[in-house]
Amino acid sequence: MTRLLHISASPRGEASESLGLAAAFLDVYRETNPGADVEHLDLWDGTLPEFGPAAAKAKMDVFAGAEPSGEGVAAWEAAKATFARFDAADRYLFSVPMWNAGVPYILKQFIDVVSQPGMVFGFDPVTGYQGLLTGKKAAVIYTGAVWGEDRGPEFGSDFQKPYFEDWLRWAGISDITSVRFQPNLAAADVDTAREKARSVVLEAAASF
Repeated sequence: MTRLLHISASPRGEASESLGLAAAFLDVYRETNPGADVEHLDLWDGTLPEFGPAAAKAKMDVFAGAEPSGEGVAAWEAAKATFARFDAADRYLFSVPMWNAGVPYILKQFIDVVSQPGMVFGFDPVTGYQGLLTGKKAAVIYTGAVWGEDRGPEFGSDFQKPYFEDWLRWAGISDITSVRFQPNLAAADVDTAREKARSVVLEAAASF
């Protein structure tokens, strides 16, 4: 059975553009994949563990070939549990709003929690990193309200898509489908842009 995990990074509920487009994606995906298992991980639901001093020490212990100790034991187990839920999926849908030219901090926290040696990546001192999440697919819905591909630098910069897809590829996920809905909200054609993005989302979901 194919398992799809929707990881959402917006806290805005029904007001969220990224969540609205993700819902449309999932409606089509369920229709075309009736046997698939679809799960939602809301990064704002309070279950995401922090990655603080104890977890950082545990990570470096593992890098050095040692076992985590003290408070690091529980921190490492929490990271492993979060990764296990992530790794159990074959396909991912990420809904990612733009915050201050980048991704929401809660998504960066998720990345920091799961990006561990032996989980997301392997490392060799000669050949470097090796992504371990090979064979998986990801669809990413990017939204924003100011920056856009058709706008100049006075509208900001894009550190959202380049950063996030670099992480996906670093983790071993090379099959990536991207959809953008990033209109200038002061413009009059926001509804037209939204419908265009929705059409792209539905087409992507049908073939995902």
